[in-house]
Amino acid sequence: RAVDPDPRRAAPLRPGLTVFLVLIRYTRPIAEVDAARPAHRAFLQEQYRAGLLVCSGPRPDRTGGVLLARSGDRAAVEAMCAADPYALAGVAVHDVIEFDCLSHADGFAPFLLSQPQ
Repeated sequence: RAVDPDPRRAAPLRPGLTVFLVLIRYTRPIAEVDAARPAHRAFLQEQYRAGLLVCSGPRPDRTGGVLLARSGDRAAVEAMCAADPYALAGVAVHDVIEFDCLSHADGFAPFLLSQPQ
């Protein structure tokens, strides 16, 4: 029986590997969002150091942002969102979308498999 050499078509990376897409939507005027942005970005850097975030960035239309988080624990991601300075300042809401990562681009697995600390 032939083995498929393409790891993207293989079984899930690891049973229970859960990834979270977080959509941030601004709820206040952009000037209020801009005032909270330095604290928000410093907070995101803490989440990178803790190993929770994989990538993040603003939406080009300035209506919000997107985070990609890795965790086996939805509650940890929701707690991160609640502690985000944007949430604390009341300028944005966070929608958490959970999914099982079954496929990925070549070279992306190390970002997903690294354990949050």
